[in-house]
Amino acid sequence: MGAVIRGTSLRGFASLVEELGGDPGSFLQRFAIPPEALASDEGLVQITSHDLMLDAAARDLHCPDFGLRLALRQDLSILGRLALAIQASSTVAEALECASRFMFVHSPALSVAVEPDPRGCRDVVALTYRKDLRESPYSPQAMELGLGLFHQTAVALVGGLTGLRSVELPHGPLSPVSRYTEFFGADVKFQCPTAALRVQRSLLDEEFLDSDAAIRRLAVDYLASHHTDPERRISTQVRRALTESVGTSTPAIRHVAELLAMHPRTLQRRLAAESTGFEEILEDVRRDLALRYITTSDLPMGQVAAMAGFANQSALSHAARRWWGISPSEVRARARGTS
Repeated sequence: MGAVIRGTSLRGFASLVEELGGDPGSFLQRFAIPPEALASDEGLVQITSHDLMLDAAARDLHCPDFGLRLALRQDLSILGRLALAIQASSTVAEALECASRFMFVHSPALSVAVEPDPRGCRDVVALTYRKDLRESPYSPQAMELGLGLFHQTAVALVGGLTGLRSVELPHGPLSPVSRYTEFFGADVKFQCPTAALRVQRSLLDEEFLDSDAAIRRLAVDYLASHHTDPERRISTQVRRALTESVGTSTPAIRHVAELLAMHPRTLQRRLAAESTGFEEILEDVRRDLALRYITTSDLPMGQVAAMAGFANQSALSHAARRWWGISPSEVRARARGTS
């Protein structure tokens, strides 16, 4: 499986879709998301399918603020044990450090950080929210869900964001601008390089009344012992190398091993130690690239096949039926609600 996100990220999805007159089950089926993945705190779904479904729900149900509405139905608890560590922190800065360190537990494609103010104010910092576009394509609705929940969580933890100077989004407005200012309670800027909440630097020193050093330590120790940061895995490095090369050159383990400065047999052993293999990762990369180009572009299927590393369109069609049980054209039609 490629880049994933915990199914808890879709908490409230079914009830929101039903309120808007839609059928949540049909959306899940359309994007091959198993309902049981949403019923468990440990369930995982492919983040590309997750994001495509949010964009499709907003479009098909004529609800441009779908992501913001869904954020209002969620809270920090969707992060599971990571939420416990964040809530038990002593200050905002400590909570953000914890979130930044372990966000990969929720999804390895997502990250949060504290960065210098992009507009150069020395007394302001940017609380950034990013999606790794090497792992999955950009989704406006998913971005609004994530940043909206980031904002809701901050408000809940410190009792309000009086130091919020402005909000930045990488895309243009999907709803009237007044909807954004109503939601965030601050000026919202669009077409920015990075999604962020710009806040007074002093906010980082705000203390949490419910902090508990012992509980935080236990939660952090659990996260550190039970989860490995994907950036430290050799399989992540192989996946990144293949993502950059598939469609432009013939993928071979010897080429990737050379790029990573190791012998092919050493690479095989290290991948086996992570319960995977070169061919399995290559299959994941081809599937994810194919899904991206099929659902987010109008490229002819022959060109999609080439860009996803297949010899011809027929090979792509066979793979699509193996992965999804339908043809590439049907995948595109379903994603766009035209089938």
